[in-house]
Amino acid sequence: MSGLPVYRWRLAPDGLATRRQLRAAGLRPGGQDVVAQLERPRRRRGPLVAYLYLVDLAKPVRPMTPRRAGALAKANAARRRCPVCRMDAGYVIPPSLGKCVTCHDSPEQRAA
Repeated sequence: MSGLPVYRWRLAPDGLATRRQLRAAGLRPGGQDVVAQLERPRRRRGPLVAYLYLVDLAKPVRPMTPRRAGALAKANAARRRCPVCRMDAGYVIPPSLGKCVTCHDSPEQRAA
């Protein structure tokens, strides 16, 4: 992304917004290209970078339809189901564990 204007944190001109700022306003980038970037300096690592979009070209967020809501509910339910015990864990199972905490901590699993 070379050639883009770079602004320091909180010093971007009006009319530019990050994805989160667009979303908070009920907008989405809508296929437009990144027009600039923000950089927030950090002490021990490289700067945090946020990409900016033109607010004027942003489009409204697509409305949630009943079918989209159902598909999202199914996907979230699948992320909560343990592949070992097949129970709903009540939380999203961490990918680092690959199973619910109960199955991960059980003595049978440790012996294996």
